[in-house]
Amino acid sequence: MTFLTRQAFAKMFNTTPDDLDMHVIYDVSHNIAKVENHIVDGKERKLLVHRKGSTRAFPPHHPLIPVDYQLTGQPVLVGGTMGTCSYVLTGTEQGMHETFGSTCHGAGRALSRAKSRRNLDYKEVLDKLDQMGIAIRVASPKLVMEEAPESYKDVTDVVDTCHAAGISKKCIKMRPIAVIKG
Repeated sequence: MTFLTRQAFAKMFNTTPDDLDMHVIYDVSHNIAKVENHIVDGKERKLLVHRKGSTRAFPPHHPLIPVDYQLTGQPVLVGGTMGTCSYVLTGTEQGMHETFGSTCHGAGRALSRAKSRRNLDYKEVLDKLDQMGIAIRVASPKLVMEEAPESYKDVTDVVDTCHAAGISKKCIKMRPIAVIKG
């Protein structure tokens, strides 16, 4: 995916991928089961941690995160919707103890895909995004309704809850300028 993204940007800006100086911030799976060591009842145990609707968020100085992130903790990319902000969080020590180093990876759906397709109007969603200054390219009109901002819970509420609970820490809030949906 990174390769294709770099290729697309290089084509768009009439340059080479190497000249773009684009780097991956972090690459971690969500909705996955991993064997990890965690403290349970005061003892280190090997566990199979199944994260569904969440992602790994290890704290600073954890041995499984890269050297570049040892001082900050593992970066967690929390995508918003096509029309809302997204966030970068980091893992916390409290999160290690309370959630086996897990936090949210998005806001979660408020409407099912089918209900979004039935209830939302393609042109209205596009017009709303345009009014927000957000450009969109999409392979299929039905994807616009399925991924419309109204189809999801408020990402800021979800991130604020995780931050207040201490299971992850807010670092950066980002605003979308373009959407590519395939």
